[in-house]
Amino acid sequence: MNTDDFLAAIRIDDADMPSASPDLQQERRVAIFDLLESNRFCPLPRSGRERPTGPFNLTISMRTGQLVVATTKSDGASTGAFHLSMTPFRQAIKDYVQICDSYVQAVKTLPLNRIEAIDMGRRAIHDEGAKLLMERLADKVETDFPTARRLFTLLCALEPRH
Repeated sequence: MNTDDFLAAIRIDDADMPSASPDLQQERRVAIFDLLESNRFCPLPRSGRERPTGPFNLTISMRTGQLVVATTKSDGASTGAFHLSMTPFRQAIKDYVQICDSYVQAVKTLPLNRIEAIDMGRRAIHDEGAKLLMERLADKVETDFPTARRLFTLLCALEPRH
């Protein structure tokens, strides 16, 4: 990757998503902010095309249980799109959301050693989700582990809460 291979803008097309609560909307804004602060991202070339160079704009949407990811250059020229099944992520997302909720409650009432234990579990689940995301993106996007962690956080914020 070169120094221009990063995401400069991220947009969520939520037209086909359930309405998000104000809290979930805030989680999405924070996840996007964190991702834009520091990331490495480059779509891999398809069908004999040249490797695109960034910076890139990302549009994310959901269609029938699949994440749709489209990338463009800053001038609007498409650099590709792909679909990613959300099924492999369901359990990791569910576990991550649950342990984050447990962490928030723990901070209010539990001693520091218990909070630290929950936080270690949260980080481990977050890392597993990021590894899974890197595996699923391996033939689509070149990225690094910290970016995959931030992308996983955004995926979690896209999922409706029940």
